[in-house]
Amino acid sequence: MKKLCGVVAMMSLALISILGIAACGGSGGSGTGSGGEGDGDRTMRATYGTFPEALDPALDYSQEGWTAMGEIYLPLLTYKHAEGTEGSEVVPGLAEDLPEISDDGKTYSLTLRPGLKYSDGTPVKASDFTATVERLFKINSPGSFFYSKIVGAAEFEETEKGGISGIETDDETGEISIELEAPSSTFTNELAMLFVALVPAGTPAEDQTATPIPATGPYMIDNVKSGRSWEYDRNPEWAKANSEAMPDYPSGYMDHIEATEITNPETQVDEIEQGKAQWMQNLVPSDRYAEVKNEFEGTQFKSAPTNSTYFFWLNNKKAPFSDLKVRQAVNYAVSGEALERIYAGQLTAGQQILPPGMPGYEEIDLYPYDLEKAKELVEEADPKDRKVTVWTNNESPTQEAGEYLEGVLNEIGLQASLKVVNAKNYFDLVGNESTPDLDAGYVAWFQDYPNPNNFLQPLFSTEAIAATGATNLSRYSNPEVDEKIAKLAEEPLGSEQEAEYAELDLQLMEEAAAAPYGSLSISTFVSEEIDLDKVIFNPTLGQFLTSFEYK
Repeated sequence: MKKLCGVVAMMSLALISILGIAACGGSGGSGTGSGGEGDGDRTMRATYGTFPEALDPALDYSQEGWTAMGEIYLPLLTYKHAEGTEGSEVVPGLAEDLPEISDDGKTYSLTLRPGLKYSDGTPVKASDFTATVERLFKINSPGSFFYSKIVGAAEFEETEKGGISGIETDDETGEISIELEAPSSTFTNELAMLFVALVPAGTPAEDQTATPIPATGPYMIDNVKSGRSWEYDRNPEWAKANSEAMPDYPSGYMDHIEATEITNPETQVDEIEQGKAQWMQNLVPSDRYAEVKNEFEGTQFKSAPTNSTYFFWLNNKKAPFSDLKVRQAVNYAVSGEALERIYAGQLTAGQQILPPGMPGYEEIDLYPYDLEKAKELVEEADPKDRKVTVWTNNESPTQEAGEYLEGVLNEIGLQASLKVVNAKNYFDLVGNESTPDLDAGYVAWFQDYPNPNNFLQPLFSTEAIAATGATNLSRYSNPEVDEKIAKLAEEPLGSEQEAEYAELDLQLMEEAAAAPYGSLSISTFVSEEIDLDKVIFNPTLGQFLTSFEYK
């Protein structure tokens, strides 16, 4: 929701911004009721701290992008319009029902809902699923590895010819059959990821941010000013066909939404308080959090815990962090209480990879704060190279977290310097092996789906170390762990598997593969015109655009 994320970035799970016209309380608040087509004057203005990585479902792997596009481009399956655990339930999207899975767990069968159309009037076809998955490999999508388990996908990735043999479709009946190389406990969730939201066959295999792809959901994107703003209007085909084919999917209240990037969160808060904007997608900044919470909680402000892990990655391949003792020293030296203060109460401290809400979570407390022990471990290791570059982005409180790590490393006997980069470029840089001085840095990971595999495989498997777009930023590699992750990925999640995931979590911390420091709560802050009780924060897709209503 991931998602590798920026500030919240959720989160990223990954995990929004919206700017609106005159929605400050005049005509914008005049509409009543919800769902269906409005009278054309229900406008919302919202702000994002960061423009999404791309307004193209194949390319964005951030919470900003998933929230911005989650109800624009719909996959065969999606997530229930609900919060908390209920919101993690996979439900049919463009498919009529959940997949039928063969006895051997390798074949998934679905049927496309009849009569669906894209916003440009083009019929949605079963074969568009094939084209959508093939486009992931052609465009080098960060999500393509989720679908490499499909029979023939690996060959197609190499050649980009001959199609993916494991996908069979019938446009007349709408039937879709997907054959996997091996059983997968996560594939139903992966069919609900934005990466495989259906797009028309023939969609160019290049970033379509500037020329938005036709939509299947209740809204469509238009008027994009890349890096600055974008807008939403109602999808004309939703009222004609799609809403009838998907009667359980909400149509939304707003008729027009304008989204814009405002990088200064202080300005975002001011605009909400003044009624100039109706919603800010990113976190309330730390220095305004207490003020906003105390004054607006329950009326304009609420927060919800997330399945997320915030941690400092440590490059296991390079000195000094190739030494276990040095990595352990960092874990002893990082204070959860100090980071809770930096995040102004929005962070709950923790020392493990799996977050408290994730199956397989068992509390780990291997590294109680002990600065002296950390110093001793560094001296015992006596690394020949003590120079360390700490990477972080320029958003608050992420930058402050990076500054904190820099100070901690210097205090325990390393020679750290801080590298602050633009949040838009951060993960491109730290995920690229050609970037020099990749020693340590900040990362946040929000669930793509509620399965512990989603935290362990992308963050710590060897296959997630890549020349570009790496998600295993610690460059941790252990064949034994790889084998365990792969084995568990094939098994349905149950108590036995959860116990094995807990053991893996403990093993990663015993090896100090990274230095986790907590999980985040996500805030929703809206103007006084918005009905806060109606706004849904989904643990995977973030705030649902269709849930925003005027009082």
